[in-house]
Amino acid sequence: MGIYKIKREDMDMVAPLFAGWEESLIWSCLQGYMGEAWADCQQSPEAARIVLADFCYFAGKAGRELVTEDIRTHSREFLIMVPPMDKTGTAWAEEIEKAYEGRCKRVERYAIKKEPGIFDREKLEQIVDTLQPGYEVRLMDEDIFDQTRELGWARDFTSQYADYEEYRRRGLGVAVTCQGRLVSGASSYTVYREGIEIEIGTSEEFRRMGFAAVCGAKLILECMDRGLYPSWDAQNKWSVALAEKLGYHFERAYPAYEIYL
Repeated sequence: MGIYKIKREDMDMVAPLFAGWEESLIWSCLQGYMGEAWADCQQSPEAARIVLADFCYFAGKAGRELVTEDIRTHSREFLIMVPPMDKTGTAWAEEIEKAYEGRCKRVERYAIKKEPGIFDREKLEQIVDTLQPGYEVRLMDEDIFDQTRELGWARDFTSQYADYEEYRRRGLGVAVTCQGRLVSGASSYTVYREGIEIEIGTSEEFRRMGFAAVCGAKLILECMDRGLYPSWDAQNKWSVALAEKLGYHFERAYPAYEIYL
């Protein structure tokens, strides 16, 4: 049996298995921007998985090999596995639970609708203008990039980029700073042809001060100016509420598994 890693030029072979997924991380991999894909067969696959950053998505006929084999690439210790929402989802969930018994936690995440053209520029600009005196909102530059590498809460702003040059060329982010210190930010966790997937966060001591909303609004405005779509997936209900404040609409809750490898 075994599984087979799919070359970037062969992504069309597994793309039909992921038809219907409204997930930018999947699009990013299928388009050859980021991530890796595996399948159960090199010629006519019936099942596949995509792994990008901390996420793993499955499609097709459920099988144990795709759930477990070659999953710890890049010294990975944590992964969020997402079963498909179609009729195969239950079988994939069972395979995940059996393979990682005692090391997996079923959680609920929240999908946000992808609706190009929905954002209200004036409202977003008003949110940016709420920034308190003494703080600055700016695009992420090399100095901010370097700070994200040293701050645990900010690491995922740039973790998918090898260095600043790659981030400058492919990524996009904004930051709120205080005397040059990064205190909040919103950045392209991943990228795909039509847009980015937003990662947003604030240093614990600066939370509940409106900085996340300012960063989110500013990043959406920057995406609008560049013809990019700012995709949003929510880990919790706080993230859903922030997304709705910025103009997004909630779509549905969905199950996922936090796996400790």
